[in-house]
Amino acid sequence: MTRLRFAPIAAALPATVPFVGPEALERQSGAPFRGRLGANENGFGPSPRAVEAMAQAAAEAWKYGDSDSHELRGALSALHRIRPENIMPGEGIDGLLGLLVRLTVAPGETVVTSDGAYPTFNYHVAGFGGRLHKVPYRDDAEDPTALIAAAHDRQARLVYLANPDNPMGSWHSGRRIAAMLDELPGTSLLVLDEAYAEFAPDDAIPEIAAEDPRVIRLRTFSKAYGLAGARVGYAIGPAALIAGFDRIRNHFGISRISQAGALAALQDRDWLEQIRNQVAAARIRIAAIATENGLAALPSAANFVAIDCGRDGAFARALLDALARDGIFVRMPGVAPMDRCIRVSCGPQAELDAFAEALPKALQSLG
Repeated sequence: MTRLRFAPIAAALPATVPFVGPEALERQSGAPFRGRLGANENGFGPSPRAVEAMAQAAAEAWKYGDSDSHELRGALSALHRIRPENIMPGEGIDGLLGLLVRLTVAPGETVVTSDGAYPTFNYHVAGFGGRLHKVPYRDDAEDPTALIAAAHDRQARLVYLANPDNPMGSWHSGRRIAAMLDELPGTSLLVLDEAYAEFAPDDAIPEIAAEDPRVIRLRTFSKAYGLAGARVGYAIGPAALIAGFDRIRNHFGISRISQAGALAALQDRDWLEQIRNQVAAARIRIAAIATENGLAALPSAANFVAIDCGRDGAFARALLDALARDGIFVRMPGVAPMDRCIRVSCGPQAELDAFAEALPKALQSLG
């Protein structure tokens, strides 16, 4: 028997990278991007209070982080007015999704999602032996009715929905999301990804009790709080489910530096409001740039805007590549008909100026 042997599930999977990072793309091109507008990062940056807290915590980086994230958990508990037992911090939503799938999905069990929705979730489902069933978007938004129907048909273990949605920026009302819970089959848990919740209209956020056994909600410090590199997110759910994470999680996965930054960011509500205003202004600017070039911006409740290029996915891909050659990093949805769009993250004025300068040249180069 060879020493180098993968476990059966991993051995059956191709090597997969859900997203090629901008640094890898810069290495390939040999030049840095002048507009880093593709990863939905918060280019406006984290709270200065968070930066200061992380700098101070760096002196104690020789210590493991608090395995319970006690202070952060307490602050999140106060913010959401729920018990700490209903909150589980983790290494970003990506890390929490992996833990959730591992905790709840047995090999061969079905998970329902939308075709074109967040691919990292699919990556985890495949990695733990689940079976993915996808339903199409409807009118550039995830389709709750189709998701529920598929969950009944497939007796799905998990049903994934992002609200607001990535990659389109669309959203459903909180009432519609809450109504989904009454429509789920008894076998299913709704995985409600709320990574962009801080940018959404108030009526897009459902009123759901933390102890509701039909749903787990996921939030992040990567977007509105500007801490994507710190890798901090959290789950909100019934205490029995949240306690289950302790069976499999990396208890020391969130560093002291990251915990300190997240706690300070959470406490700086003025900075968060400033970020919301800057993102709202950037969405307006991106829409104006699209209109000036004969393209159409879709409504967005996130920190990015999907721009309809008016043609097909091949054209959008060519436009993406032309922009990259001019130093502008943006991304695009991977599934038709959404792949007629490019997706541009909100960013500082200088980077949007660079995008505004590059877009007409890129379009002209494509004829």
